[in-house]
Amino acid sequence: MKEQKKKVISKKLKKIVILVAIVLAVAVFFALGFQVSRLTESKTTKLGFEDIGELATQSAYCTEVNVTDNSRELFNIKIPFTQSKYVYSYDIVIKAGYDFGEIEWSEKDNKEIEVKLPEAKILSSDLDTESFKVYHEDESIYTQIGLEDNNEALKGMKKNAEEDAISNGLLENARSNAETVLRGFIGNVYDLNEYTITFVDK
Repeated sequence: MKEQKKKVISKKLKKIVILVAIVLAVAVFFALGFQVSRLTESKTTKLGFEDIGELATQSAYCTEVNVTDNSRELFNIKIPFTQSKYVYSYDIVIKAGYDFGEIEWSEKDNKEIEVKLPEAKILSSDLDTESFKVYHEDESIYTQIGLEDNNEALKGMKKNAEEDAISNGLLENARSNAETVLRGFIGNVYDLNEYTITFVDK
């Protein structure tokens, strides 16, 4: 009987010890706090660089003013109070240069490097929206200026800016700077004290 009682007491003690251990573990867990572990993984699956193949050698900055004036007419006479008129300006940045694929060069026997350049051309015309200024704004409820009118006006401003830039030597300056840039490229490979560079029209 005594041995059985000892066994029963021993089993009860083991259960109590295990229970106390579990309670202590839970208490420690909550006392120290618990954290949820999150793993965020970011991976670049594809990274590529592409050459746009353009050599921009000159920029022009133009401020273009546009006047949009619409009104209703009767027998070629403007009807009073039907006139809508906007006067505003934008800065336009025009870049000129070359496509790399159109530039050819060859090494001659007399230590001369001949570079053939096509005609310089306009590569881009970008309208700077931050530069927008309004000088006059008057719109009649009888004659409204629509989005199509504005779009055509912006196209006209870009075209005018390009023509102004070209007439003021944009393409000539692009050619001159292209020769300077290409001379630097070639000078990284050839000793320009020994070689001469000749630029010709393609």
